[in-house]
Amino acid sequence: MTAAGGLALIALGAALRFYVTWQLTWVDVDVLGSGFMIAGAAALAFGTVMACSAQRRTARRVRSHVFEQRYDDGPPRS
Repeated sequence: MTAAGGLALIALGAALRFYVTWQLTWVDVDVLGSGFMIAGAAALAFGTVMACSAQRRTARRVRSHVFEQRYDDGPPRS
């Protein structure tokens, strides 16, 4: 799950936890919302860690040493 999915879970959990007022007999909507927010925070952290490690992996490149030799003969002749 990506970071965007984590943010969507957090938003859905917050809506269930704080804005929904009806109750079901077989499930507590507040607990369900809190669970979605916790899962969303975990998914957001996982997505961030994966994005940072992928960026670090692509940033490492083998640098080759370049040897440049220039000869200076002085100012140009006219």
